[in-house]
Amino acid sequence: MNLANKLTLLRVILVPFFVLFMLTEAWIPLNFLWAALLFAAASITDLFDGKIARKNNMVTDFGKFLDPLADKILVISALICFVQLGWCSAWAAALITAREFAVSGVRLIAAGSESKTVIAANIWGKLKTASTMATVSIILILHILVNLSVIDAAAFPVQLISDVLIYISVILTVISGVKYIWDYRDMLRNN
Repeated sequence: MNLANKLTLLRVILVPFFVLFMLTEAWIPLNFLWAALLFAAASITDLFDGKIARKNNMVTDFGKFLDPLADKILVISALICFVQLGWCSAWAAALITAREFAVSGVRLIAAGSESKTVIAANIWGKLKTASTMATVSIILILHILVNLSVIDAAAFPVQLISDVLIYISVILTVISGVKYIWDYRDMLRNN
């Protein structure tokens, strides 16, 4: 396994620890800060794995498949935690999750087709991922600042900002999902 794929795998391995810190406020001091640091570390692996793979000619079908899957696992885990904590509406998380399953389904159909096509992320998918990861990061930072009493949640519109960011991510998610399905409609029709 090459370095790029190891970084992608590390992103998946960090997810359970991120969830642990997100949902254990009662017995881990500064749990959201630790969760944010893990999320940042996982997000950084997303920045570097692809660059390393392309620069060093390490692009593999495994990496093309695992990289977007690792992103999905990280983002969906964060959104589920946000719903549990009341920071995100369930419908938004469900819509983003549904898109992720739909695109993964398209990828599986392509991989199982006669041509054994491996679909890499397109620009819309990358934009959606970057937007969602930025949204998760900003929401985490806002809640850390509230917990540290740096900002007052009653005076500062934390939930409104969170909602707007989530809605932007939902819009980009829907656009990218429709684009994937549209781009591969002939393959879907034939399979």
